[in-house]
Amino acid sequence: MAFEYAGDGALDYFPCRYGRSKLLFRGPRRDLARPFVAALGGSETYGKFVAEPWPALLEDKLQMPVVNFGYLNAGIDVFANEPQVGEMSRLARVTVIQLMGAQNVSNRFYAVHPRRNDRFLRASNLMRAVFSEIDFTEFNFTRHLLLALRERAPDRFGPLVAELQAAWIARMTAMLDKIEGRKVLLWLGEYRDPSLRDALGCEPLLVTSEMVDRLRPLADAVVRVDPSLTARSSGSAGMYFGPMEEPAAATMPGPMVHEEVAAALAPVLAGLL
Repeated sequence: MAFEYAGDGALDYFPCRYGRSKLLFRGPRRDLARPFVAALGGSETYGKFVAEPWPALLEDKLQMPVVNFGYLNAGIDVFANEPQVGEMSRLARVTVIQLMGAQNVSNRFYAVHPRRNDRFLRASNLMRAVFSEIDFTEFNFTRHLLLALRERAPDRFGPLVAELQAAWIARMTAMLDKIEGRKVLLWLGEYRDPSLRDALGCEPLLVTSEMVDRLRPLADAVVRVDPSLTARSSGSAGMYFGPMEEPAAATMPGPMVHEEVAAALAPVLAGLL
């Protein structure tokens, strides 16, 4: 399924809503009365800067509509708190859930924005007590916050990571319990150019094999995709963005990564449909 793009280099994502949801997903809007596969995830599933993200490519391979419920800057909290997720999955033949990073979940140390989960909202009293020397007003994003805490207070960073990982497992378990029908977990590994990796490690951030193993009994399949070095090193080739967006585009998966994701998912989904 091809998506049109504007001549100035920026894509038209045809944002749309489904049911009573207030979330804007990538369009064009699809008919949920027909059989379809649902794709839940963050900016990677949404396919920012990419004309044909993996849900569109997967649709071509399966010859069945794949509805893109990817949401920009989403973490687990967006979907765990979205009442329409249960309804979407009930209508879908299979639901694919992208594993998103553990840094963007509200926890005992800090809260994230309810829809833009990459935004740091506020520190808890516990956070302020453990990291008493930190001025939290200087942080707007969770990644910036964690990088700073890792550098400035490495002796206290471990308990924060453990809390994020525990919150991630709890939130994912609750979300998977809410999703009806067959479920496939998409574990998309590091997709950035090696030169862009920071001290927090690989994508999805702070998610380990042990954490994913805890979720395996709750899904019909787990598909791990470790993009090839060629795909990771392709930079922004084949992507569409405005004049000021190239740095952001370089941090997102490009067309080759999306092709590898669709190729890995297709045989698994075909066996479940």
